[in-house]
Amino acid sequence: MSERKTIHISTSRPTYAVCVVGTEIIIDVYRSMPPDAVCFDVRGTRGTDITILYNPTKLSEPRGTSIKWPLNKEVEVVVCPKASSANVNGIKVKVSYYGNDGNTTLGIAMLYLTSVEISLDVDTSRNGVVNKNGNDKTSWTWGPDGHGAVLLVNCDKDNVYSKNMDNDDTRISKDEELKDFSQMILTVRGPDAIFHDYKLLLHIALSDLDKVGVFRHHVGGTNSRFEHVLGTDKLYYEVERKVGEEEIIFYVEGLTFPDVGFSGLVTINLNLQDTAVQGLPVFTDMVVFRVAPWIMTPNTLEPVEVFVCSVPNNSTFLAEVTDLVERKARCKLTVCGIMDNRGDRWIQDEMEFGYTQAPQKSFPVVFDSPRDGKLKDFPFKKILGPDFGYVTREPVPMYDVSSLDSFGNLEVSPPVTVNGKVYPLGRILIGSSMPRSGGRKMTKVARDFLFAQKVQAPVELFSDWLQVGHVDEFMTFVPSSDRKGFRLLLASPNACYQLFEEIKQQGYGDAAMFQGLSVPQPTINNILKDKFLKKENDYFQNCIDWNRDILKKQLGLTEQDIVDIPILFKMENGFADAYFPNMVNLVVLGKDLGVAKPFGPIINGKCCLEKAMISLLEPLGLRCTFIDDYYSYHLNLGEVHCGTNVRRKPFPIKWWNTIP
Repeated sequence: MSERKTIHISTSRPTYAVCVVGTEIIIDVYRSMPPDAVCFDVRGTRGTDITILYNPTKLSEPRGTSIKWPLNKEVEVVVCPKASSANVNGIKVKVSYYGNDGNTTLGIAMLYLTSVEISLDVDTSRNGVVNKNGNDKTSWTWGPDGHGAVLLVNCDKDNVYSKNMDNDDTRISKDEELKDFSQMILTVRGPDAIFHDYKLLLHIALSDLDKVGVFRHHVGGTNSRFEHVLGTDKLYYEVERKVGEEEIIFYVEGLTFPDVGFSGLVTINLNLQDTAVQGLPVFTDMVVFRVAPWIMTPNTLEPVEVFVCSVPNNSTFLAEVTDLVERKARCKLTVCGIMDNRGDRWIQDEMEFGYTQAPQKSFPVVFDSPRDGKLKDFPFKKILGPDFGYVTREPVPMYDVSSLDSFGNLEVSPPVTVNGKVYPLGRILIGSSMPRSGGRKMTKVARDFLFAQKVQAPVELFSDWLQVGHVDEFMTFVPSSDRKGFRLLLASPNACYQLFEEIKQQGYGDAAMFQGLSVPQPTINNILKDKFLKKENDYFQNCIDWNRDILKKQLGLTEQDIVDIPILFKMENGFADAYFPNMVNLVVLGKDLGVAKPFGPIINGKCCLEKAMISLLEPLGLRCTFIDDYYSYHLNLGEVHCGTNVRRKPFPIKWWNTIP
């Protein structure tokens, strides 16, 4: 990998040098040539390639049995050893100088080379196997034909007794942890004696000190140990080599995900240094890794585990969610008890589930939101563990946090194609304020983190018109059994007014909302006559339509990909709250949907809003289960999605095969 090195030879004394298999050495035949010398020839030990480079437009190749080359600056002698030496100075190169007659020897220069094989190698083909002597290890490219090694951020906690994540630890406590690391192999072959005068040095850039950790695997007898050699506080490592040791194994971990100022690329360098010349590098090698991103999972992926809180007044909600999860969707259910949630029911807002992936391993990673409510300790204390990672981003100072930093305000689309550009892992959706409005936004450190992952290019939407300000209050995605594979559900006041007008025309204008609840029960006629409510919802519809246009443009959607769900909002303190339980704010568990029971007007024994929802979604192959969240969540400005969280299976496609 090193640039060609020039060696100066002499006719008065032998020259000695160390070279590396596969590297080219230029022999300077001019500086020490004898007076009156006009030509030369060169011979070497068998197994060593010697090439004469010249410009054929200015010079013709000599002919005959004894080839002698003119001493011309257009001529270069290049030596390339093909194998490591068996002995020190085992390769001999002889340069003979001749006078005008081409026969009289005026001088002889001897070069004695010791050839060593040195290579630092990683899994550039991304198949879990280290590629030896690869030519593509010094760069990283995306796509199915790309190359380059991948690092996992070692952000789980394999040692259950530790207080910290594994990437805070400079120890590997057990072999089972090794799949969290990527292997790197240093191959060294050659005469042992040469390494008394030459040393091998691994090093990283100062900027990568907190990005990568490297451990050397020492094997001896029945025991093995892992020595932390690079990262955290170590920039350099002098590799000590045992006699006859030809392969030295290292394990490499990522310490942090890509972020502002960190593209995700890290480089590990290797130098062979001559200790007699103040550590001058004789040979350099390097490998490049990319740290695997954090990846969100959309509603269209298969659910694995559902999380919900148990708080004093949500027993009905909890029972109905339990029935949906365990009996209908047949998923694992994890209930966060009062000791862990401390009365905080908004488990969707506290965290977002995703995963990270390398060729040798994939594991889920929970992203802990900056909101830090009473659930703030739950992701770190109860979810982080063996093969379950954790990441968070917290602004300083914390007063920069707003409601928009809760992760009900963070969604991701299914895979989409936009103007020919494919997003096979979907696109992240973040609620924000109108451009240049100065309103609420998700805090910069969280947004920067999401953008830095690259593979799910985020889109910012307008959610600041809502009191809580979350995108899940007006949109969600559901799977479908047809061509597209999904639909975008959008809250639609217009669709609700149209439905109520149709019901009124059918003679049911006196049918009332919220029957069975201890709250005012307006009729359809009351709602349709309320001019202030209609004016408010016209504004809210405009806000949703603004987002509709962004979503169509940024996700490549058509009107056929969107389903309008009848929803009404009401103005509170200048922002929108749901007028009745918001059916868009639902949980998706495969074909089963947990939908907020809207308590709409009862027509012929059936809730007209439930009937409308079923008629819109059943043709897509979906089943709706309506869950009563009125007192436990709706009155607290949230619904079913806000009160649940879902871990899903990863995408089948490998992220490195995408092209951001």
